[in-house]
Amino acid sequence: MANHRMSLISLFAIGLASINALALPVSAEMYVAGTAGVNFADRINSIAGTGSQAGVSGPLVDFDLQNSITYGAKVGYFPGHSWIGIEGEVLHTTPHIKQLDSDPGIHMRVTTVGANVIARYPGRTVQPYIGAGIGAAIAHIGETPTVRSDSDVAAAWNVLAGLRAFVTPKIAVFGEYKYMGATVKFDQAFGDLGGFSGNYRAQHILGGLSYHF
Repeated sequence: MANHRMSLISLFAIGLASINALALPVSAEMYVAGTAGVNFADRINSIAGTGSQAGVSGPLVDFDLQNSITYGAKVGYFPGHSWIGIEGEVLHTTPHIKQLDSDPGIHMRVTTVGANVIARYPGRTVQPYIGAGIGAAIAHIGETPTVRSDSDVAAAWNVLAGLRAFVTPKIAVFGEYKYMGATVKFDQAFGDLGGFSGNYRAQHILGGLSYHF
């Protein structure tokens, strides 16, 4: 699964290079950006058993998650000085599962690869924007005395809002709020006993620097 995750990220990087190599129309605007911030992770809720754990009677407790650092990169494209554009993004974070009754905690990492539709005010100095998108969440949990290491690739979604300010004609700084979710399933977490699934939700406060072509 680690190789699969690296392959997705490599494809994303190749895509960035390919777009950059294209002879874009003079009126087109493109940018690349690096971003970092904090993931104020909510919970993994609606926990359910899978495999032989499926249909376990009684409600299962939600899993609290630790806040963590988030970092990533993105590329955007707007046709002309327009209001609507598209954006590709890779974002990585480690919202570890906090202590459970039967476990001192579980290491977890989540890498999302996705595409967003962005609506912005095309100002020359300040550009507020909003967006929404879909993609894939590549989630992995580490091994503990009671849980086996397991991975999942799940459909993910996000909504976002931000503000970009140009400090030069080509360089801008930005701040962004992003809310994202995915339903993850770790079928092998308990070995022959099955696993669990749940809804992952997280709020990201991000900042970054973008270069515009």
